[in-house]
Amino acid sequence: MKRTKWWAMLVALVLIAASCGGSDDGDDTAAGGEDAAESTDESADDESEDGDATDDEDTTDEGEGGDDAGAAGDIATDIGVDDEVIRIGYNADLSGLFAPLVLQIIEATEVYWEGVNEAGGIGGRMVEPVILDNAYDVPKHLENHEILSGEGAEGVVMIGQSTGSPHTAATSDLLVEDDLAALPLSWYSGWGDEAIGKNVFEVQTNYCLESMNGMTHMSETHGTNVAIISFPGEYGQDGAQGAKLAAEALGLNVVFDGEGAVVPGSDQTPVITEIVNSDADVVWATVNPGTLAEIMGGAIQQGFQGQWSGNSPTYNFQLLASDLGPALDQFYTHSTYTALWNTDDTPGMTEVVEAMRERRPDAPVSDVYLIGWINGIIVQTILEQAVENGDLTRAGVLAAANEVSVDLKGLAPNQTWAGDWNDFVVRESYVYDIDSSLLTPEGTVSDEGAGTGFSLIDGPFVSETAANHEFSSACFVAE
Repeated sequence: MKRTKWWAMLVALVLIAASCGGSDDGDDTAAGGEDAAESTDESADDESEDGDATDDEDTTDEGEGGDDAGAAGDIATDIGVDDEVIRIGYNADLSGLFAPLVLQIIEATEVYWEGVNEAGGIGGRMVEPVILDNAYDVPKHLENHEILSGEGAEGVVMIGQSTGSPHTAATSDLLVEDDLAALPLSWYSGWGDEAIGKNVFEVQTNYCLESMNGMTHMSETHGTNVAIISFPGEYGQDGAQGAKLAAEALGLNVVFDGEGAVVPGSDQTPVITEIVNSDADVVWATVNPGTLAEIMGGAIQQGFQGQWSGNSPTYNFQLLASDLGPALDQFYTHSTYTALWNTDDTPGMTEVVEAMRERRPDAPVSDVYLIGWINGIIVQTILEQAVENGDLTRAGVLAAANEVSVDLKGLAPNQTWAGDWNDFVVRESYVYDIDSSLLTPEGTVSDEGAGTGFSLIDGPFVSETAANHEFSSACFVAE
C-alpha cells in the first residue's frame, strides 16, 4: 500500500473511532465497547427483573400495589422519593468523547424503565430517570452531582450511572457524605476498595481481572511472547497491571512493557516500532478504538503478524467496516465482560432484543444496549429490596444494595456486593472471535439477522490466575 493511501486510511479510521467514542485518557465506558466503554460508551442499561418488564409477574404485582410493603405510608422516604415517583440519577456523557456509546446505553435504560412503569412501577411508584450531561468533564460531573444530591426537584435517591473513572473517583467521598449509592460506567478495580469507592458498586469484571482472563486465552492459543501497551491512568494501567500479573503467573515473556506509554493524541511511532521489533506473539492493549487503529495498522504495515487483544473499550465493532477490517478479522480477538447483541438465546438477551424492537424499532444495532439493560436490572433489584425492607431513603437504598443478589439472566455473571470484596468480585469474562461475515453495518435492532461481527469463543470463563488473585487494593493506584 502506498504511504499516502495508508495515512489517509488512518485518518479515516481515527474519525470512525471518534464517532464510536474515543478517549483522551483512555477511560472506559466503551463497553461494547461493551464495556465501554469507555468510550461511552457505554451507555444505559436495561429491563425488568424477569425480562421485558411488561411480562414480569413479580414487577406487575409490585406495580399494582399488591405487596403491602408497597403502600406509600408503609415506606420511609427522604430525598428523591415521594408517594408517586422514585428519581434515579444518571451523570452521563451525552455530548463528550463517549457520547455516541453512552447515548445508546441511556436509550436502553429509558426503554427498560418504560417497561417497568407500564407494569406499575416499583412499590406503586413510577421510576423517573434524571439524566444530566457531564460532557466527559470532571468539573461538570461535580456540578451535576451537586444537583442530583440536593433536595430540589432533581434530587435523586441513588446514582444509576456515573460515567468515567476519574469522574466517579472525584465524587466518591461526596457519595459517602450524601448516603448515595452509585453504579459506575467504568470497570476500574478500585471500586471494590472501600478506601477508593465505598459507595460505588462495581459492575461486572474489572479491567485487571479481564486482562488476566484474556491474557491466559491469548497465550494458550497464540504464544508466550507478549507485548503490553496502555494509556496512563486508572483505565490503561489497571488493565496493564492485570496483564503483567497474568504474565508472571503463567511464565510468559514480556518482550515489550508499554504500560502507560501510549499517550492519547501523541505520535505513536515509538510504540509501533517497539511492537514490530519485539517479535511478540500477542499484543495486549488497553487503549481506545482510534488509538488501536493507528498502532495496529502501523505495525501491520511494517510486517508485524502477531495477534492482538485487549480490554473491552479498546475495540469498537464499527472499525470492522473500515479498511482495517480484514486485519481485525484475521488478527484481533475481542475480550469483554458481558454477552454481545443477539449472540445467544438466554432469557436476558431475548428480553432486551424484544424490548428494543418493540420500543425503538429503528435504533441501530449495538452491543452497548446490554450495558444499559444490565444497569436497569441492578437498579430495579436494589429498589425492590429497599421496598421490601420498608426503607426508600437514601440510606435504605444503600443498605439494600449491600444485601441483594442480582440475577442478570445470562447477560453477564450474576452480581452481589454482600460480604468480602474477594468473595463477591466478578472474575469471569468472555472472548469473542471477530467475524466480518456477521457484521451488519447499517442494521437496526429490528433486523432479525443484524449482528456486530462477533462469535463466542468462550465465556463466561475464569482463568486460574483470575480465580486465585486476592485483592487488598486496586491493581493500579495513582500516586
